[in-house]
Amino acid sequence: MTLSRRKFLINSSLLGCSAAASPLFTPLTLAAAPGDNRLVVIILRGAMDGLDVVRPYGEPDYARYRPTLSQDEGAQDLDGFFALNSTLAPLMPLWQAKELAFVQAVSTPYRDKRSHFDGQDLLETGSNSRSGETTAGKTGWLNRALSLLPDAQTETAYSVGPSRMLLLDGENDYSAWSPGVDLTLSPQTRELLKRIYAADPLFETSALMALEISAKTDMMETGGRRGSAKVLAKFAAERLNEETRIASFSINGWDSHNNQRGTLNRALGELGEAILALKAGLGSNWQRTTVLAITEFGRTVAENGTSGTDHGTGGAMVMAGGAINGGQVFGQWPGLGELDLYQNRDLEPTSDVRRYLGWALRDLFGMEASALGSTVFPGLDMGDNVGIIA
Repeated sequence: MTLSRRKFLINSSLLGCSAAASPLFTPLTLAAAPGDNRLVVIILRGAMDGLDVVRPYGEPDYARYRPTLSQDEGAQDLDGFFALNSTLAPLMPLWQAKELAFVQAVSTPYRDKRSHFDGQDLLETGSNSRSGETTAGKTGWLNRALSLLPDAQTETAYSVGPSRMLLLDGENDYSAWSPGVDLTLSPQTRELLKRIYAADPLFETSALMALEISAKTDMMETGGRRGSAKVLAKFAAERLNEETRIASFSINGWDSHNNQRGTLNRALGELGEAILALKAGLGSNWQRTTVLAITEFGRTVAENGTSGTDHGTGGAMVMAGGAINGGQVFGQWPGLGELDLYQNRDLEPTSDVRRYLGWALRDLFGMEASALGSTVFPGLDMGDNVGIIA
């Protein structure tokens, strides 16, 4: 039986459930839009622990719940109550320039079942569903937002791998591409790909060249992260300097059940490098750029027995760019007292993350708030302007 490339790619997407927390590939999606403002949406897959990133050291119960994880001598004070995880210390100049901000105690409407797959689906589709049922198959909120922009057009890109961005799925055409994919192939897989492409003269030469490059890369580099988020950010900046106005990509590896310090430091390093790469690459266009980094849900208030945290509810949002009203932590802080927690274990969400996304779209691209609360984020009460755009 001949194995076609199409069947090979489809079968390769049937991977283990860990793909939701850390997919093998990171697609990047781009779209053109009118005007000079830029928007970059970064999906932090795996549930970032907002209490470790934006640390409420002024909260008396914080150290009690986290006797180990609360220790961070290099944490950077933000406002006398919150401190920034020391791994993101290179971003402090942005904070001082009011080009960095955070939101605490936010979440999607997703509750209780704490599934990465369902949580990410809800995050990307912008659905109002509170159930644990998957929202797969629905359109992405950013795709629906494009329908509200006059003369919005997509820019050609290419998607590689089993992870797809629901964020831009829908009737408005889009495409995706992952530059600089970190792909390590076993000798058996290389031989399989050679056989698949052998009968196709159009692709055989290119495939063999790619396999040779992959083999050389494997010999030169020995494991660990290779700055894929930084590569994506650089590529996004190049396109945002041209006709592209909206870009979205993922940073994986935020699931920190065990050894959270090591896991989170690696992921935060990727995020910090990506933000700084965007700033450097965008040049003067950074002043018209908003970066919104969002995650599917937060993590438990208390650390577990393996120096990690488990799936929670309320979390944090990271914002950067010259267009934001930075230098502050947004959101209503609920406290960490026993009566303040959600289900006696999680940070209580006090605001819907979609409100911040919606008002960013409103202030950047002039979309009507009523349309955002119906077409883009069905069932969302936009409320008053949250004020994250300067």
